[in-house]
Amino acid sequence: MKKIIIICSIIFLALMQISAQDDNSADMEQANNPLANMTALSFHNYFIPKLTDAPAEAYMNTAWIRFAKPFNNGRFLVRASIPLSTVGVLDSSTGNVNSTNGLGDINVFASYNFISKPKATVGVGPLITAPTASDATLGTGKWQGGLVLVAYIVNSPVFQFGGLVTWQASFAGDENREKTNIAAIQPFYFWQLGKGSYLRGAPIWVFDIQKANYHIPFAFGIGQVVKVKNTLFNVFLETQYSVLHKGTQPQSQIFAGINIQFM
Repeated sequence: MKKIIIICSIIFLALMQISAQDDNSADMEQANNPLANMTALSFHNYFIPKLTDAPAEAYMNTAWIRFAKPFNNGRFLVRASIPLSTVGVLDSSTGNVNSTNGLGDINVFASYNFISKPKATVGVGPLITAPTASDATLGTGKWQGGLVLVAYIVNSPVFQFGGLVTWQASFAGDENREKTNIAAIQPFYFWQLGKGSYLRGAPIWVFDIQKANYHIPFAFGIGQVVKVKNTLFNVFLETQYSVLHKGTQPQSQIFAGINIQFM
């Protein structure tokens, strides 16, 4: 995790040095739009050093590789997400922390953007998650399907906001694994500081309907965007802290990543 933070910090500082964007640049307004009419490749990482209702030694780390591709001049968008996870659990018999690493459950959603304007984008569509986890602790063992609703609003050249709402439930898979029914709300908000720098927050509020558990964090971070020819590079670092939770959930986490959009 330290390496990831160092790499993101170096990229962030480098982009600040070469950024020469105007405060009112339309590129800055769209750099964090998940429905932007641009092919995008993202590398995200969540480091969770502490979990609620779990031994102090337990931890998690999940890296996400995401690819988004628009079609029909941005009216449709497909996004695939691949998780690579590490789960550390205390072995009470030995006192050691044993970690499990591998692939998690891959998910894909398709969005029909029934509103697709420079100042507002709203889309809805189906979501499916496949039981691709390489270990039982890294996935649900279930095929899951559901819906996604995404909105991104450019309130002004300075402030943009929106949200990603998903719901999915299991419909097939390992009969010995527990059924799933999960809803998630991800509000996101961005405050442009000028020359590509911005303040941000993109926490994910998770509601496990099946187990009656939930996790509601608050998030605050900083990012930097720079345009190099026809490519937007967007690197960010964000801290998140749980303000409400029930069950074993992240108490705090560090969210870091880089988004690359091809215009």
